[in-house]
Amino acid sequence: MIATTFASERLVMQPLQVEYADAMAEVLADPALYTFTGGEPPTVESLVERYRRQVAGPGREGESWLNWVISVTQYDTLAGYVQATVIGDEAEIAWVVGTSWQGQGFAKEAAIALVGWLDAHGAQRITATIHPDHTASAGVAAAAGLSKTDQLVDGEILWVR
Repeated sequence: MIATTFASERLVMQPLQVEYADAMAEVLADPALYTFTGGEPPTVESLVERYRRQVAGPGREGESWLNWVISVTQYDTLAGYVQATVIGDEAEIAWVVGTSWQGQGFAKEAAIALVGWLDAHGAQRITATIHPDHTASAGVAAAAGLSKTDQLVDGEILWVR
């Protein structure tokens, strides 16, 4: 499976390119973004290396790393990213929207569009893992059609569709 451009009402999800590292370093610069996931804001250099690996893919038969940046159409600027790791007909998804873009429904809109794109490309099972205290991400997962389970994966709650 190969990431292709797709859109929602206010957003365009563009396949990841190394050239987005500068702009994405700014989007991901707020330490508050890492409250539930751990880590710290990446440098441009670390994003360049990460994006090179992500664009190259896992190199394993039957597995795809699909990564997109989220562009806000009205402002023609990047606001975050969505991603999916696809193995066979199963996809594990994630999303991050920069703090200056939060509270406007962009994560929900992007996640719903991502699930729609994955559906159109044959995904049968879609999952996400979310920190138990991250109510905003739980709301995004529910809006995207995922249901909360009782299963924990590395301390996070598994959501499934």
